Amino acid sequence: MNVSSKITQKLAALFILTMAVTLSNEFADGGFVRAQSGASAAKTSQGENAVKMSAQVGQPAPDFSLVDALGKPVSLAKLKGKIVVLEWFNHGCPFVKKHYDGGNMQSLQKTYTGKGVVWLSICSSAAGKQGFATGEEHLKAMADKKANPSHILIDADGKVGHLYGAKTTPHMYVIDKSGKLVYAGAIDDKRSTDSEDVKTSKNYVKIALDQLLKGKMPDVATTDAYGCSIKYQ
Repeated sequence: MNVSSKITQKLAALFILTMAVTLSNEFADGGFVRAQSGASAAKTSQGENAVKMSAQVGQPAPDFSLVDALGKPVSLAKLKGKIVVLEWFNHGCPFVKKHYDGGNMQSLQKTYTGKGVVWLSICSSAAGKQGFATGEEHLKAMADKKANPSHILIDADGKVGHLYGAKTTPHMYVIDKSGKLVYAGAIDDKRSTDSEDVKTSKNYVKIALDQLLKGKMPDVATTDAYGCSIKYQ
């Protein structure tokens, strides 16, 4: 191999490495992610400490306990007998802004908590990364948006996020009264950041909750979540 060929190979390798770093940084700053649903993902990536995900649709939802924004512990096990929604959020993410800026998420929260559903909004952003906030800051942000979750839970070490295989914000899960995970995936079928798309979207969470409240199992149990990558530590 002559000197010219060696130089060409080295330049090509450098270009590939540069592109890989660029794409990695784009996703880290809130770029688009289309994630496999929690029902079919076997484990998280090495960048998420390769923690094996145990949440499976059709199986009991893994128990967890987190401290909420008021400093009070919240245990999933103690919520058995109620329908529970888990909503992974990050207010810096444009896909989350789509649902909060137009009032869609607040409307869902208010409607279904009014029907006895427990709505848990979970932030798994690590300290120093986009979306991380203190309890007080989370409370203010939600109040400013007139949001209505039952609790705002802080998962800064990412253990609960990894346990459920949460990949994106938003990433939605629905648990029935028996404690079984019955839906995991996207909030709707419009994979955009445009709040106008909410008006014509098929909202999987709304459909699942309406069916559960009528004593039926959701017709759609899993979809592929989309949004910003969760900013795990």
